[in-house]
Amino acid sequence: MTRILIVEDSDNLRRGLCDMLDADGYQTIAAASAEQALAVARDMRPDLVVLDLMLPDAEGAAVVKVLRASGSDAPVLVLTARSEEDEKVRLLRMGADDYVTKPFGRRELSARVGALLRRTTPRRGEGEGDDICRVGDVTIDLSARVVTRAGTPVGLSPKEFDLLVALARRRGAVVTRTQLLREVWRYEPDVVSRTVDLHILELRRALERDPAHPEVIVTVRKVGYRMNAGVQTGDLFGSGTVSQPRLT
Repeated sequence: MTRILIVEDSDNLRRGLCDMLDADGYQTIAAASAEQALAVARDMRPDLVVLDLMLPDAEGAAVVKVLRASGSDAPVLVLTARSEEDEKVRLLRMGADDYVTKPFGRRELSARVGALLRRTTPRRGEGEGDDICRVGDVTIDLSARVVTRAGTPVGLSPKEFDLLVALARRRGAVVTRTQLLREVWRYEPDVVSRTVDLHILELRRALERDPAHPEVIVTVRKVGYRMNAGVQTGDLFGSGTVSQPRLT
């Protein structure tokens, strides 16, 4: 059974979250503090962590940092009452996978939990070692899940990597936010989230020469995003032949 660690210092909310996710068929483990959460995560190895941002002994962001430093790749869904975009970006940068702003409904939480637990990028079969894509000075190695810029490794979260691949797959075609939410996060069509925009922001900071004037990941106003139409993405999903275009 899928195990979910719920970290929340409010007794009522913690019990409510446990009841809600138990009813969805998950096995829940509860913790009321950062110290307890890290001990449980070490011993129980949960499949997903639902984490309150404000805990009595530490910020939730510190818990995320320690989890990632310890090698845990369990998805982390942060519960926050803060609405500032900078704070949400900070959480994603530290290793959280998504966030829910309080107050939230049962349907939204269930959708986000389910989406995070589903695999976002199916594994390809044998022979994927040559799956290389170059976009300007950015190189994507699909099989190794490694991205470099001008030969220097770029640290991307699993979701940022999957988002980059989803854009590259379209070879310059526009991808809507809804399509990206379905493909990368496995959300249902009626789920509204700004997580795509925040992850795009982080990708640009990592990959663009000038994030304020993006050349690789372009915004299509009121629609979504696309890879630069003037940049070929090689045969990442084709024959394995690699092209080396230049950005203009």
